[in-house]
Amino acid sequence: MIQNAYFGFMEKKELRKGWTTGACATAAARAAFSALCRGAFPDPVEIVLPKGQTPSFCLNRQELGAQYAWASVIKDAGDDPDITHGAEICVRVEWGAQSSGIVFKNGEGVGLVTKPGLPLEIGEPAINPMPRQMIVENLNAVKSNPDVIVTVSITHGEKLAEKTMNPRLGIMGGLSVLGTTGVVVPYSCSAWIHSIHRGIDVAKASGITHIAATTGSTSEKTACQLYDFDLSALIDMGDFAGGVLKYVRQNPVEKLTLCGGFAKFCKLAQGEMDLHSSRSRVDFEQLAQWMKEAGADHDLQEKAREANTALEVLELSIAHEIGLADLVVHRAKEVAQAIVSGHCEIEVIAVNRKGEVVGHVG
Repeated sequence: MIQNAYFGFMEKKELRKGWTTGACATAAARAAFSALCRGAFPDPVEIVLPKGQTPSFCLNRQELGAQYAWASVIKDAGDDPDITHGAEICVRVEWGAQSSGIVFKNGEGVGLVTKPGLPLEIGEPAINPMPRQMIVENLNAVKSNPDVIVTVSITHGEKLAEKTMNPRLGIMGGLSVLGTTGVVVPYSCSAWIHSIHRGIDVAKASGITHIAATTGSTSEKTACQLYDFDLSALIDMGDFAGGVLKYVRQNPVEKLTLCGGFAKFCKLAQGEMDLHSSRSRVDFEQLAQWMKEAGADHDLQEKAREANTALEVLELSIAHEIGLADLVVHRAKEVAQAIVSGHCEIEVIAVNRKGEVVGHVG
């Protein structure tokens, strides 16, 4: 059962899994290396993933030269709303110097690491450790211990990267090649959560002790107006409060500011970790109870129960000078503090659609 993100009703649907960028790069690399060694491209090409699955990939384009081979695969992310779904993942394999082993390079559309805190050294192409391991193992299956240069490119990757958190993470010039299992689980949004975690790592490695996790551009602007945040201190949390809080519990910072919309923090105050409208809902009975705690009379409580949106309840509370938003952020802070187990100071700031602060607890 999943909830339809557009119409808000529940429907039965078997969601189709997809393949990570790392799996696609592995397939293109194995096909190119097979052609370099044997003179012909396997199409489709079969690879082995870390958990033993053996999917096959059709090639999109291919080219064989005297000392190199080049192949590409179109990424299929299944039913996951992945920014790289449909992107062309290209890999060129060429012979390298004797005893050089497998050397990775970034081609057009794949970024370069420029900040500390990532699982790669500064100056390395943004091809993560597990995709590298997958490529190495699959090339070794064709020919043991080859001396080759593997260059990974992503068509239009630099433009796609503008829609990701890569520039903020210090990954410049393109996308990252990601994936720990090779399989994309629909709506796991693993790439976004991965970026949240790496953003926290980069901030810590840069010596930043106060970071802000925001639910969108409006709340980010508000946080920046309140504090002179360095870009590396800003985490685009989106709906993944749990992704931030659980990681901070294991990787503490001195202070974490959560800044976002009132409705989002109503859900966090209810104990929800995923704040997306299709995966959690505002409990209007709970809102009515909070209105009561904040001093609302019976009629206002009933109006809260019958409201269509959390914003409607917020406006109702403001019109009657009921401190609902402050109570909600206090509850949200209690939930967040419990998740991080006291490992850092928590601040919660709720804003309206104009970015105005409506509730604040430090």
